[in-house]
Amino acid sequence: MAIRTTHPARVMGMVLAGGEGKRLMPLTLDRAKPAVPFGGTYRLIDFCLSNLVNAGVRKIAVLTQYKSHSLDRHIAQLWRLNPLLGNYIATVPAQMRRGPRWFAGSADAIYQNVNLINDEQPEVICVFGADHIYRMDPQQMVDLHLQTGAGLTLAGIKVPVAEASAFGIIDSDADGRVSGFLEKPADPPTLPGDPKHCYASMGIYVFSTEALLDAIETDATDESSKHDLGGSIVPLMVQRGRACVYDFADNEVPGSTTRDRGYWRDVGDLDAYYDASMDLVTADPIFNLYNLEWPIYSWMPVLPPAKFVFDEDGRRGSAVDSLVSSGVIIAGGTVRRSVLSPGVFVHDGALVEDSVLMDSVVVEPGAVVRKAILDKNVRVAAGVHVDAEDAAGRGFTVSARGVVAVAKGQVVDAR
Repeated sequence: MAIRTTHPARVMGMVLAGGEGKRLMPLTLDRAKPAVPFGGTYRLIDFCLSNLVNAGVRKIAVLTQYKSHSLDRHIAQLWRLNPLLGNYIATVPAQMRRGPRWFAGSADAIYQNVNLINDEQPEVICVFGADHIYRMDPQQMVDLHLQTGAGLTLAGIKVPVAEASAFGIIDSDADGRVSGFLEKPADPPTLPGDPKHCYASMGIYVFSTEALLDAIETDATDESSKHDLGGSIVPLMVQRGRACVYDFADNEVPGSTTRDRGYWRDVGDLDAYYDASMDLVTADPIFNLYNLEWPIYSWMPVLPPAKFVFDEDGRRGSAVDSLVSSGVIIAGGTVRRSVLSPGVFVHDGALVEDSVLMDSVVVEPGAVVRKAILDKNVRVAAGVHVDAEDAAGRGFTVSARGVVAVAKGQVVDAR
């Protein structure tokens, strides 16, 4: 495994994990967005933390705010680094150090936790979002940041011009210097020499410590500011001429394939979450979880192996083009193109297609689940259908593209 030693520069990680995640409801009904399960055995935050740790960043503060209990517990169970070497991943809740108020935005979250930076005295701070699916070696981005002498380096990913209005767009010259940053522009600036693509901001930032501290102090006194990194700090750094872009396409991750190189997904809503989940299940996946040279770490429950039982016509336990986790039992049911988390039970004659089933979901005999996300401990009663057509009147959330989401612990009975 190509896990790095500590970077020669003093690098600290700050992971922004305090958002409400309203667009992922009902999956965020009682958990923080970064704690949402993904890929059977992971949480969304595991991808960001794995990238940092693999790159040798071992002093990481996770800034939390809303519904953080399950996130705190997950990090305490899994992400215990060696304190003897001064390494840690610590959740830091809103402590109201600057007055009796919550974080007003991502920049304010850092401002209210300046004491963490002062304690560590890093040269460089990696400020990463906690809810993206990707592999990246942050050390390569830090190296470019130090070479250019920039105060801020933004990670940019190339997107077609037609999709640019969904992102913050980076306007840069051929040397990577950023001259503008536009939020969801109707007429976006294109890449130098490439009129068909733009640089979209990935919400991944590398700051020189002095530049970050100065910027958030300035922003804190601006009453008109949204106190947000993308909306406030980045434009300020661009205005000062201190911002550069790092092309995510240049990042070389050990063990990556041609197919999954450069993969990045912001799972901000149900459709994006569903699409990223479906990217995992093909024989040649768009995002490959099986790259052991750059592992994605997760906490594994103590469960027996998955089991497929019964081999009779009309009663055969099978799963194809699917991820099947420990403790799953498929007893005469059929699973296709789906993600099954630990402890799922699919009964005799049941059918699960194009779906994500989280921990301990039970699909009873003859039930059908199609294009759905079932949160933990959901039980689908015998013979019941869960899909967009049958969701009407049940109070389930249905996404813009027809993905049905059922909240944790619900029992889906016959009408």
